[in-house]
Amino acid sequence: MKRAATLSALVCLLAVTAAAPAAPAAPSSHDEARRPDGRQATYGTLLDSVPKKGVLKVCTTGDYAPFTKLDPADGTYSGIDIDMARDLAKSLDAKPKFVATTWANLTKDVASGRCDIGVGGVSITLPRARQVYFGEPTREDGKTPVVRCADKGKFGAGALADIDKPGTTVIVNPGGTNEEFARAHIKKATIKLHPENTTIFQEIIDGRADVMMTDASETLYQSKIHPELCSLHPDKPFTFSEKAYATPRGDDEFKEYVDQFVHLAKHDGTYAKYEAEWMK
Repeated sequence: MKRAATLSALVCLLAVTAAAPAAPAAPSSHDEARRPDGRQATYGTLLDSVPKKGVLKVCTTGDYAPFTKLDPADGTYSGIDIDMARDLAKSLDAKPKFVATTWANLTKDVASGRCDIGVGGVSITLPRARQVYFGEPTREDGKTPVVRCADKGKFGAGALADIDKPGTTVIVNPGGTNEEFARAHIKKATIKLHPENTTIFQEIIDGRADVMMTDASETLYQSKIHPELCSLHPDKPFTFSEKAYATPRGDDEFKEYVDQFVHLAKHDGTYAKYEAEWMK
């Protein structure tokens, strides 16, 4: 009898427990949940944490003027995207903290959380887009040649056929889209690798190379600071590409905010003003 009463009490307890609603687990910083509008929401968005900390961590290479340039003398950064990053930080009630990176590691550093955003003339590519979000493009771009102005006549209209000839030396920086383009299209001319982005154009000026094919924006800037250099057809580049800022995958709220920031800067004259200071 006593055993039967015990079993009956246990059954009742299990029934009550099963009927009780389970307590929700506290979400981690990367857990997803449904927002009232039905969309997925990510907890721990940078849109909230950056203002709270007062710091926006900005990854940049510092070797790609006019977008990002590091002054080795005092460690300060300048450039179109550096000015934009400062404005973005200010809009978030924060200060920018520039984090040195390389082209090989920039998107990895954003994806790993080493920084909150990657800037500095970053071209959108599909392999990079597998690691990070790219927002609204800041500008269109594409590969175009830059040569010594004294040799401009040697290259005719600046078509690939005018460049890819025996006796011509095409110089590129290794590991990026410039080398990728050169190796895909240069078959007869000599390809010369030069590891330093900051000194590569001096190689052309000094006659150790004849041509570099890089983004039209960079050729315009280099021809501005080096009158010996001429950009060929920068308004009609060989390729199409877009530049944008890289943000962490999964943080939709922060990406949407950066998109709005870029959209407004492109339409209120802010981006055009920074660009004109460097390229016109």
